[in-house]
Amino acid sequence: MSFADSQFSRLDFASSPINQALTAEKKIEMFTHMIRIRRFEQAALKYYNAGRIGGFLHLYIGQESVAVGTISLCTLYDHNITAYRCHGHALASGMNMNECMAELFGKATGCAKGKGGSMHFFAPDKNFWGGHGIVAGQTPLGLGLAYGLKYKGIPGAALCYMGDGAVNQGAYHESLNLASLFELPVVYIIENNGYSMGTSQKRSSAYRGCLAQRAEAYDMEWDMIDGSDIYEVRAKTQIALERARSESRPTILEISTYRYYGHSVADANAKKYRSPEEIENYKNNHDPINTFRNRLIHEGVINQEQADAINKAAADEAAAAVVFAEQSPAPTVESIMDDVYWEVDNKTAAGATGRHFFND
Repeated sequence: MSFADSQFSRLDFASSPINQALTAEKKIEMFTHMIRIRRFEQAALKYYNAGRIGGFLHLYIGQESVAVGTISLCTLYDHNITAYRCHGHALASGMNMNECMAELFGKATGCAKGKGGSMHFFAPDKNFWGGHGIVAGQTPLGLGLAYGLKYKGIPGAALCYMGDGAVNQGAYHESLNLASLFELPVVYIIENNGYSMGTSQKRSSAYRGCLAQRAEAYDMEWDMIDGSDIYEVRAKTQIALERARSESRPTILEISTYRYYGHSVADANAKKYRSPEEIENYKNNHDPINTFRNRLIHEGVINQEQADAINKAAADEAAAAVVFAEQSPAPTVESIMDDVYWEVDNKTAAGATGRHFFND
């Protein structure tokens, strides 16, 4: 069942306890993270179109408040994992632009040593577990993170993100069944931007009220969130996180959001299955960065000049990351077999023999 009406009214999210506890510095930090993600993405788009970046590029522009708002609530005990639209989550988790941009350029200084590319950013030291290219492939892995937390008695939660196109995959439903059956501390977050690649939600998914409502079939809590309001994102996600940490119970959150570009940059039909008016309406009336900036100016936390300075600093950082990536070395031929199996790289018995757990 939904707890949407039991906690906050539509306009009360800024006054929720978790948001009331925010200092001015923390609010500016979140705003800065959102700006940094957008400027990073815009720089990546420029150099992808210039042929300097290969492979795929799934941009997060328009969805910044989801990653920043949810990850801003994480403690040292919480972990997060996502799909192939992963740049925003990576930067929000604390990764720097240099290692991320270098990965896009396929360089050895990248976060996956140039071998993963856009869809496979990783930073286990920051509790960020990727970046996964298989649709819904991360959902059982998020379940595994939650299982590990519970098994080890760690008071944390696993945040597992996906797009609305992933909710019809079998692996997702199998994960929901186990999450509820085993009472695991996982929060599944559907970043619903309205389109599964180029197919609208109404044409791709059968549902009654919303996608998150499917949680009821698995005896799980769920909620709907307006992703353009970072205060709402934080207020409702905090409830789910506390349920996971204190009760070891899962939740499905469906956060409505929007991507300005196609499913990937290679999506040639991005402006055909969506009207220009639809895209412009979101940009003009629901952009999460503009909404938060106006809110902070209204609150007296920043002024327009400070906002412009943050924007310029982020753009300069992204430009510097491109220079770093271009000047970084490519992976060597000799390293092609490295980082394939952890056991081999670390010279364990299993890596040397190929045997795991069992003997002849």
